[in-house]
Amino acid sequence: MKKTIIATIAALLSGSAAFAQIHQTEHRDSSLVSRMYNLNPVVVTGSGHHQRLKSTATPVHVISSQEIREQGITTFDDALTRMMPQTSMAPNSMGTFLRLNGLGNKYILILINGQKLSGDISNNVDLNRINMSRVKRIEVLDGAASSLYGSDAIAGVINIITDQPTSSLCSVTNDTKVSGHGVLTESVSLDIYKNGFGSYTTFTHDRADSYQNNNLEYVKGSDTETQETIAPFFTGYRSSIISQKFTYAPNRHLAMNAGLDYSYKITDRPNTREDITGGTDYEMRYKGFRWNIGGIYKFNTRNSLQADFTVERFRYGKEYDVETKDYTIGDYVQSKKQRSMEGEVKAILGLSSNSTTIFGADWRKDYLTATSGDIHQHVYTLAAYAQHESKVRLGRGFATATIGARLTHHQTFSNHFTPKATLMYSIGPMNFRATYSAGFRAPGLDELYYHYFSVNRGKAQIIFGNQQLSPEKSHYVSLNAEYRSQLIAVSLTGYLNRINDMVVRQNIDVDDAALQMLQKEFPEMTADQAAKLERYSLYQNSDKGDVKGLQANVSANLFQGFNLSANYAYTYARTNNGTEWSVLERSIRHAATIAANYHHSWGKYGLNVNLSGRLQSKTYYPDYEDAPGYGVWNIHTTHSFDVAKWAFLEPSIGIDNIFDKVDRRIDSSLRKYALYSPGRMLVVGLKIKLKH
Repeated sequence: MKKTIIATIAALLSGSAAFAQIHQTEHRDSSLVSRMYNLNPVVVTGSGHHQRLKSTATPVHVISSQEIREQGITTFDDALTRMMPQTSMAPNSMGTFLRLNGLGNKYILILINGQKLSGDISNNVDLNRINMSRVKRIEVLDGAASSLYGSDAIAGVINIITDQPTSSLCSVTNDTKVSGHGVLTESVSLDIYKNGFGSYTTFTHDRADSYQNNNLEYVKGSDTETQETIAPFFTGYRSSIISQKFTYAPNRHLAMNAGLDYSYKITDRPNTREDITGGTDYEMRYKGFRWNIGGIYKFNTRNSLQADFTVERFRYGKEYDVETKDYTIGDYVQSKKQRSMEGEVKAILGLSSNSTTIFGADWRKDYLTATSGDIHQHVYTLAAYAQHESKVRLGRGFATATIGARLTHHQTFSNHFTPKATLMYSIGPMNFRATYSAGFRAPGLDELYYHYFSVNRGKAQIIFGNQQLSPEKSHYVSLNAEYRSQLIAVSLTGYLNRINDMVVRQNIDVDDAALQMLQKEFPEMTADQAAKLERYSLYQNSDKGDVKGLQANVSANLFQGFNLSANYAYTYARTNNGTEWSVLERSIRHAATIAANYHHSWGKYGLNVNLSGRLQSKTYYPDYEDAPGYGVWNIHTTHSFDVAKWAFLEPSIGIDNIFDKVDRRIDSSLRKYALYSPGRMLVVGLKIKLKH
């Protein structure tokens, strides 16, 4: 890998002669310009059309590419957890378990440029498919958003907006970061733009080694006796993404785009050994392929028509690296294959000078193929939606009202109507907002049709789907007060999110009658596995949820070159199984993120210093031991050099987890975790950009 990095950098440097001539009007890279943070950026997720953050009637949180880079962030997981206290992550070999405002993966809609990211592993999203080198900003919308975005948007929407630069004819960029435990992220991109045509090519490689924070585990059935294990606390992986996007704008009215992304990931776990526990016979392997075409026609600055079509395929399975009774090294056994097709048409109309109206329709079809149970199922969804936003003068300020609704026809669950209403009153730098939105989530194909049998460390795991499930429905209300100027932005939001008919996986004890049924359903189960089987799982509508929260956000340009931001989230998330209320698993009551950034430039040199931290209280696990709270601080510096008008160089160095905070508790069947850091690590990076 070291040879690959060196060869890539050498190739970039050797090609610099091709960029020797540039236009005299070309500006320096923005990293060297003395600047203040933009506290009023353009956003699209809250209202479905572009407007300034201060003007959107629905509160939206924004993470800019500038903030991501200055904190030394290379992964999507870190971007959210370091900067959004209402989110949390739990990485494992099956993907990343993401939570937003107390609710898990299946309630969070993740979009890339407004199009859904499909494919999961047991409801864990493979976030390594997100190409961070192209991220322009990340927009986070809290609460139900089904009126604009349909199913799955009960906890909120995370929309990743990518960038296609048009400032130079041609540029080549290599960006590399390395740190401890084999962590490496390398991205190489080639951007070409001329006469309205753009080509954007990127290759990204990301890898990390498995590691342990404690090499002991409790012997099964004992709370005191321990034994050594090689089971990793964090599962290592190797991941690569190749992406290509084309854009063409022949005139100021029409813009078209087409793109594709291919992603590959394989875990890197220790192999099975006879002398010690914790090894595995196989690695998990994931592959994703996504392509899309789209375009927008702008009749004028306030009226446009756009269309998009996206196809995504995602599959995962087991690749054996230990010879077993049934498999040889290199054998691949597919576990699950998913495919989705989605088309959307949307009109954005400025019917009057103070209003914006949106009409849209979309169609989506999802396919699931699962090896266990021989499942081949598909389902389609049709939807139409409308939203009207109007602004009028009221007293000394302005009132903005938004009314929207979506009618969704689901192949299995018939029709669902989800309305939304917001009201904002603005007076000077102050905004006051009130929001109500309904949400719904149709059960996934796995929750409906799963007939799953697997063996993990000698124990059988059985999961049944349930075709009698009902959709989950939610009601979300929030109140927000905000002060926003060019120097400071302060906001306070309180919300309540209630969910009915929550789909949960219930464990059912195995008696003699159930065991006979299970042996008939799964004849591959051995007598030894049947003897150890204590329970199986069935998806059911049994719970309701209640999430109350308070969020406070402050960001300020205190003086030239210095920015300070602090975010706090209080979340009280509960579920009721029909008999009693309990705290929602993995929820966190208190969390905060803090960042202080200083930037200054001297001629052709720019210095950026960023100190950031995340602090959170304990993580609740009702059936397990709660994970303790923690505070982790990081410092990162970047050093920008305008080597020439055609060359830009930016080395960086920093320390993650300055105070070496680590959860070193001994692993046990009753123990869960919240902090997955291996401890203090040095982080070093180098970015090289050549442009014409």
